[in-house]
Amino acid sequence: MSLNRVVRGSTAAAVACTAAAAAGLLVPSTASARAAGPALPPAHAGFDYQIGGAYTPPSGVKVVSRDHKAAPAPGLYNLCYVNAFQVQPGAEKDWDADLLLRDRNGKVVHDDTWGEAVLDIRTADKRKRIAAKVNGWIDGCANKGFQAVEPDNYDTYTRFSSYLKASHAKSFVSLLSAHAHKKGLAMAQKNTPGLAAAHKETGLDFAVAEECGEWDECGKYTAAYGDRVIVIEYSAAGLRKACSGWGDRLSVVRRDVGVSPVGSSKYLRRTC
Repeated sequence: MSLNRVVRGSTAAAVACTAAAAAGLLVPSTASARAAGPALPPAHAGFDYQIGGAYTPPSGVKVVSRDHKAAPAPGLYNLCYVNAFQVQPGAEKDWDADLLLRDRNGKVVHDDTWGEAVLDIRTADKRKRIAAKVNGWIDGCANKGFQAVEPDNYDTYTRFSSYLKASHAKSFVSLLSAHAHKKGLAMAQKNTPGLAAAHKETGLDFAVAEECGEWDECGKYTAAYGDRVIVIEYSAAGLRKACSGWGDRLSVVRRDVGVSPVGSSKYLRRTC
């Protein structure tokens, strides 16, 4: 779903550690953090999905996901959302024309549900060029003090299987995860339960799963990531199923489909 360090310097690292400590998160020393890898979000923690607009997190929330253009929530574990496999509506001009996936007639292929052009990740050269742009956003996430990256539309290949393959998606997300790890950031698998078992190959650290309760898919993620799975539901039935089956183990939240900020007439947030 799309809406719109190497290691960080000592000052930025100190700020991040101070914020995490204030949130009650375990913060290893710089040396041990490098050895152990990026810090992962706490399991079964209060979560809020704010990719549609940032606002003060509700009481009890310890993990937040926000768009890469926003600032992280102070004192919490923050996921940085980037639209990695598709192009935000109206942003096609920001990309080299040959990096947009095209049909046989040369027309740009779109995900009509969200009005987004699909990126062409079919060749190593194009994957490298696309990753360079996305990795620039990841650099921004690190500089702002986010702890992890949420790269959306990993599952694009399932909707455009006449063009894209799972191997393309895995190769591309591997470039992003390697870069994120160099910057000290953890990397989420966004949806795509069919590729959860490949997480060691792709370098993904935990999962953000939309509607896995609704579609009985949460077990596919926990088989790969244990309790490091964040569940987002968009219906009352989906929330009931997620809470009934996984509410005592996983972070679960229901949001409105537009992921609207507080103050919007469409804003909705529920938890188990």
